[in-house]
Amino acid sequence: MSFAKLDDLGRKLEALEHALSILGADEATHMAVGGGEKRAEAMSNLAGMYHAQATAPEIADWIEAAKPENEDQQRALAEFKRQYINATCLPTEFVERRTAATMRSEQLWRELRAKGDWDSFLPALEGVVTLVREEAQLRADALKLAPYDALMDQYDPGNRTAELDGVFADLKSFLKGFVPEALEAQAERLSKRPIKPLNGPYPIEKQRELGLAAMRAVGFDFTHGSLAVSHHPFCGGVPTDVRMTTRYRTDEFLSSLMGVLHETGHALYEQGLPKAWSHWPLGKARGMGIHESQSLFVEMQLARSPEFWEFALPLVHLHLGEDAIPGWDIEDVLAQVNFVERGYIRVDADEVTYPLHVILRYELEQELVNGKLEASQIPEAWDAKMTEYLGISTINDPKDGPMQDVHWPGGAFGYFPSYTLGAMIAAQQWAALEKAQPNVRGAIAKGDFSGINQWRSDNIWSQASRFSTPDLITRATGEPLNADFFKAHLKQRYL
Repeated sequence: MSFAKLDDLGRKLEALEHALSILGADEATHMAVGGGEKRAEAMSNLAGMYHAQATAPEIADWIEAAKPENEDQQRALAEFKRQYINATCLPTEFVERRTAATMRSEQLWRELRAKGDWDSFLPALEGVVTLVREEAQLRADALKLAPYDALMDQYDPGNRTAELDGVFADLKSFLKGFVPEALEAQAERLSKRPIKPLNGPYPIEKQRELGLAAMRAVGFDFTHGSLAVSHHPFCGGVPTDVRMTTRYRTDEFLSSLMGVLHETGHALYEQGLPKAWSHWPLGKARGMGIHESQSLFVEMQLARSPEFWEFALPLVHLHLGEDAIPGWDIEDVLAQVNFVERGYIRVDADEVTYPLHVILRYELEQELVNGKLEASQIPEAWDAKMTEYLGISTINDPKDGPMQDVHWPGGAFGYFPSYTLGAMIAAQQWAALEKAQPNVRGAIAKGDFSGINQWRSDNIWSQASRFSTPDLITRATGEPLNADFFKAHLKQRYL
């Protein structure tokens, strides 16, 4: 009987999640400007209802008394318990303090980042760091984990620094030597064949049709999803009604197309989750690292490969016109989409340098959480790592240094590792898939993604949250997370 109560709870929570997700997606895309105040009020009330139902005291009794009838229910019960502990381990008084502090910190960040005014921002960030340490300890006590592991577990259940430290250290050591090699190889290629300029303008409607065609080709189900425009591209909504967005520039089309393909990777995962479990925590996507691996698989493994452009170049000509990129061939497109350069900004970084931006943050936030580093020491510590890892200094540029991301001002510690984990998992999945389907590159060149999507459905999407992140990787690819696959991918593409 107790599991039936959990099942009923799951359906009620799913209904509220559905409403919040669709309202949130609509706010970012179609809501009238004057609708903001009432929309915020509606979503706040729904979020309050969700929290009250998800943290009700009787749920603990239901979990304790539940008697699962099969393996799926047993795993579902474990996820209900994990979700309940995470929802209830922070006292209401603490949540209120944290919410007020992070909201004020984010507001100050938006105001002061453009000026690079670190000194004025520092007191707010110090307050957030103090609260994050408190949260980390509260979660650690409830989950029986080390403080930083307890924060990471919110985003990727099962990930632990004991394993990630070694994987990231190995990758960092490789990349510090590989970045100069990749830049040298690129310079040699470009000396013989310079990058060709894009031949804009590209009308937005034509770009939209190209994006829709690419989405359809890689497997997006338009009976359960749609594409809109927003200031920042995202994939939201719910699995049965995925709301994807992009943004357009008329002077070039590649950034929108690659963004569409990235978000389509997220969407395919959501659309592929098991519908029978959709109202259980067990039926949700496993975590941020796995989710990012699905989007990066489409964007990086597929859409930046020569085989993909054998298929996609005629699609560009069909939708944008034969004179859209006059005289271009596949090599010209690859030179654009796989361009490597050292830069200050994480979100603008290429596939080669991006992990170093993430590893820098991963190392610093561990020290911040564990008390080995204070917020006031961040600029010097940040600059030392940027100089060592990428050969560029940010000591006099906090705007493009430690003030560039919203994560720390918003109190989101433990999130950054997911970005690079996603890239590594995607490369490891590709290696496993290519082993299982030796002719997969030929299929991509013909625009046939059915075998790829079937493999990913069997090994990732249909599994939802049945396993921890590390276990899911091992089951899907045959071994634990291994940086060698990502390193081999970079060597093959950039050297």
